[in-house]
Amino acid sequence: MNVPITHPRPASGRSGRPRVPVQPAERARILIVDDDERNLLAIRTVLEDIADVVLAKSGEEALRHLLKSEFAVILLDVYMPGMDGYETAQIIRAREQTKRIPIIFLSAVNKETEHLIRGYSMGAVDYVFKPVEPVVLRSKAAVFVDLYLMTREVRRKAQQEQQLLDANLRANAERLRAEQELRLAEQRQAAIIQSLPIILYLEERDATPRVPKFVGGNFKAVTGFDAEELVASPTLWLDRVHPDDRERLAQALRARRSGRVHAVEYRWQCADGQYKHFLDQTVLLRDADGQPLEYAGTVLDVTDRKELESQLLHVRKMDALGQLTGGIAHDFNNLLAAVLGGLGLIERRVALADDQRKVLEMTRHAAQQGAELVSRLLAFARKQKLEPARIDMRNLSATVTQLLTHTLGGLVALEWRLDEGLWSPYADETQLELALMNLAINARDAMPAGGRVCIACRNASIPEGTEDAPGDYVVLAVSDTGCGIPPDMLERVTEPFFTTKAVGKGTGLGLSMVYGFAQQSGGTMRIESRLDHGTTVEIWLPRAPEAARGLPHDPAADSPTGRGLARNILLVDDHEGVRATTAAMLEDLGHQVTTAADGEHVGQLIRTDGLDGIDFVISDYAMPLVSGSEVIRKLRAIKPGLPGVLISGYADTDAISGAPEGVVVVSKPFTPGQLQDAIAAAAATASYPAQPARPAAN
Repeated sequence: MNVPITHPRPASGRSGRPRVPVQPAERARILIVDDDERNLLAIRTVLEDIADVVLAKSGEEALRHLLKSEFAVILLDVYMPGMDGYETAQIIRAREQTKRIPIIFLSAVNKETEHLIRGYSMGAVDYVFKPVEPVVLRSKAAVFVDLYLMTREVRRKAQQEQQLLDANLRANAERLRAEQELRLAEQRQAAIIQSLPIILYLEERDATPRVPKFVGGNFKAVTGFDAEELVASPTLWLDRVHPDDRERLAQALRARRSGRVHAVEYRWQCADGQYKHFLDQTVLLRDADGQPLEYAGTVLDVTDRKELESQLLHVRKMDALGQLTGGIAHDFNNLLAAVLGGLGLIERRVALADDQRKVLEMTRHAAQQGAELVSRLLAFARKQKLEPARIDMRNLSATVTQLLTHTLGGLVALEWRLDEGLWSPYADETQLELALMNLAINARDAMPAGGRVCIACRNASIPEGTEDAPGDYVVLAVSDTGCGIPPDMLERVTEPFFTTKAVGKGTGLGLSMVYGFAQQSGGTMRIESRLDHGTTVEIWLPRAPEAARGLPHDPAADSPTGRGLARNILLVDDHEGVRATTAAMLEDLGHQVTTAADGEHVGQLIRTDGLDGIDFVISDYAMPLVSGSEVIRKLRAIKPGLPGVLISGYADTDAISGAPEGVVVVSKPFTPGQLQDAIAAAAATASYPAQPARPAAN
């Protein structure tokens, strides 16, 4: 319906009703619905200064706008073609999204109450009759615009408050979670510190005596004392420092005043009377201006580490001494082989008077003692060649008792205690006899006024999961009631040449030999000693397997026939004395001997006469340029299957592990019988026939 609007008044003449100021981007929208374009333009002119005006020429177009945007108020013409205002209002009120938008009906007719009631029933909040008075229309629309803006602001503030509340809740939750994590971290840290052998402390710079003002960590477990006892007795800490370490600790405490980090190790006597090794580390704390405040430090129990370091040092020292011993044994054995071979040669070839024979026997005895000394050195170095077998303990006890009968003397009694069901150890019986004799003699020397030496034998088993090697062992414990060994010397008694006896009373090789023998046999040695109460030395040897048996002795081997036929032997040795005495020894055994000084000399002999008559080779293992193994290989290239023997001053069988097949190894010094046995054994494994004897060549 075309109804002209009366002249609009200027914007300044509108009602002075206060409205919420808004930014242009926050302006409300008013939807005007009228089928008359002139009315739309006129109303927009009146209302566009209070809100953004959206125009619609029909109810359908109005509904489309309502789907896209939100409006503060709708001005709806009642009479329109097609969908009229009542029908449009009914649809608007039926939709959840638009049912609360205020609707003002525009009408030029039907001012009766009946029509008004119908409009209000359709959802209208007010009526404006045409012609429209601009001030009235603007005032009514402004009320709804202000209400819309205030509602939106309230909603925005509520949303902001909700966001703030949510953020606050999240922050509180995060703070609570952070506090929980911090408490958990503190609990973990406290648990870790409590489980570690460590003490934490704070100390005043000029505290005298040394009294910490704060003590944390595992103080009770580390020292055996409560922290309160340290506070109550200020001198407790320094009083219990080992006397030998006090001066060094005092120097370290004076040095820390310079402000540098300091660390010092010392021994401290705990509540149980035992000394522990502590690592005391301190740093000087300063304030923001660099002024010194106090000391912060830690005391760490490093006893286990010191023990491991001591064990490692001992192992390295033993290894170094073993390497040295194994190296010099070769030269000693060459010298002893020459001496003993020469003595045997003199005895066999020269008629000696009784006094001359006594001198020779004394000389041989001295050389044999030297050989025994080298054997002990090699036992310490764990490099002597052992021949382990199953040992019958009752036979062993009888043999050792017989050997010690005159050695122990009348003041010392020997007692054996063999448990029932005792296992048999698996070891070299000769070396075990020597070890027991050394321990018994040491026990005798520890009891100058007499006493009892007890050798007790028992079974022992070490289970899996322990530091020691698991398995079954036979333990031979040699005990005395003598003077004992001082604690500070106990860890050194296995060192070679170390002895607690007076000068000239011992070589210092007895316990080192026993230690080396036990280690090389797959066992160990343990020592317990108390001053004035005696010493017990235990040898732990592995239990013999059921299949282990000693090799039966063949009496035929002692006869000339059993030891083989005469041979044409090539003897190669770079040591002139050993070469000469060994050649004489072989000749006395009935062999023909050709000698060579080294591998190069062997090559010359091959080129000159081809060594056609040679049917056996004996060579020193360690020679310059070409080893004995290579000499035998070269000869076998010419004479396949040639039998051979390697002689060596080394006792380390690993060093000659590359010996050719069928070659027998003999250690220096050796006797004529041992050498002949080796020749027979090597010849028995070879297929090369013996050649007719021919004159010797040198």
